Amino acid sequence: MAFELTKELTEEIKGLIVAGNVEKLSEFHDNLHFADIAEILEALNIQEATYLVKTLEAEKTSDALMELEEDFREDILKNLSAKEIAEEIEELDTDDAADILNELPQERAENVISEIEDESHAEKIVDLLRYDEDTAGGLMAKELVQVSENWTVAECLNQIKVQAEDVKRVHSIYVVDDTNKLKGRLSLRDLMVSPNDFSISQIYIPKVDFVTVNTESDDVARVMQKYDLEAIPVVDERGKLVGRITIDDIVDYIKDEAEKDYQMAAGISSDVEADDSIIELTKARLPWLVLGLFGGLGSVYIMQGFEEALQHFPILFFFTPLIAAMAGNVGVQSSAIIVQGLANDNVKGSLWDRLVKEIGLSLINGIALGILVILFGLVVGQPPMVTLTIALSMLLVIIFAALIGTFVPIILDKRGIDPAIATGPFITTSNDIFGIFLFFYISKLILGF
Repeated sequence: MAFELTKELTEEIKGLIVAGNVEKLSEFHDNLHFADIAEILEALNIQEATYLVKTLEAEKTSDALMELEEDFREDILKNLSAKEIAEEIEELDTDDAADILNELPQERAENVISEIEDESHAEKIVDLLRYDEDTAGGLMAKELVQVSENWTVAECLNQIKVQAEDVKRVHSIYVVDDTNKLKGRLSLRDLMVSPNDFSISQIYIPKVDFVTVNTESDDVARVMQKYDLEAIPVVDERGKLVGRITIDDIVDYIKDEAEKDYQMAAGISSDVEADDSIIELTKARLPWLVLGLFGGLGSVYIMQGFEEALQHFPILFFFTPLIAAMAGNVGVQSSAIIVQGLANDNVKGSLWDRLVKEIGLSLINGIALGILVILFGLVVGQPPMVTLTIALSMLLVIIFAALIGTFVPIILDKRGIDPAIATGPFITTSNDIFGIFLFFYISKLILGF
């Protein structure tokens, strides 16, 4: 049965904390998954959560800490000593341990490392800290099972037993040579059915997908998705095996990137949470709101330039929200598709072919919507030339907005700028301005004011 954190259970846990009943708390949490413990921690205040982390076994709380929201985890870590953080880190895989240390100030992180009793574990963590967090080196863990191509099957089985003690999940067995260069992978089935005196070089599979420590995280995700991998080995610049990346690490990375892109598309310039301070939320939202303000003022200025049109054909004024909305919607639709394609590496072929495709698609959509506008004009008895002007203007605005929504993300991507920025207020505001300008300019040409 799935764990459910009720209000009554939360109050009971808080009562045990107030009473200092460590034995009862330990018994209760021994039967829970670390994800459930994380849920409990987040239902408590910082002081109560810190108390639990201090009193429960690090074997349980270490994994629970990794499930917490980053800001909440940082607040808990501030209340722990360097020794207590080191105890939590010693229970974690090296990649998770490195993530926690990256959240600490440099001096405090160094103090924590000095408190880690397992020197080998500490050295591996320090090695990971030198890699950029958005590369394979920043994602990988040092824990893996590797065997020498020169070992016999019997030697290999003995070594696997020893190595597997430090690996929570054995996704793959990697084969290396005497210099630790990655040679291939080993099938567990082939290992089990082969005679004990067989050499690993006789049975390993030389074909193995891998990435280098400097491979961008996006590219790692694409490779693992394309080949449906649960884990992928990581090699250094000389081809030596240095770690592995597992599917759970990639899922976490994709989730974080998706959240950033979603916020950027919504007009939020930095990664924030609902519980962040008013100042932080304001700093994240205000820049795009300022852009929207200037965009709106630009639209007002454009309409003032066509004041004569509004005097002779005041009905045009009532259709400006329609034109602006269509321009914004079409632009966001086009940019969203392109941004998704860029993320999945599906945007291929020449720009000319994409240009032709977008114009064709826009013509179909624009003509269909234009016909609806004409039918609306006939029903309400609107002057035919005004109706035709609105329909034609909307058609051209749709084509223009689709082209902006398509090519702005591509250009941003080629210049190394996150194209997700083009799916939000940036596209909406720019298309609003150009859409209104085109609407009145085309109206002036057709209606002759």
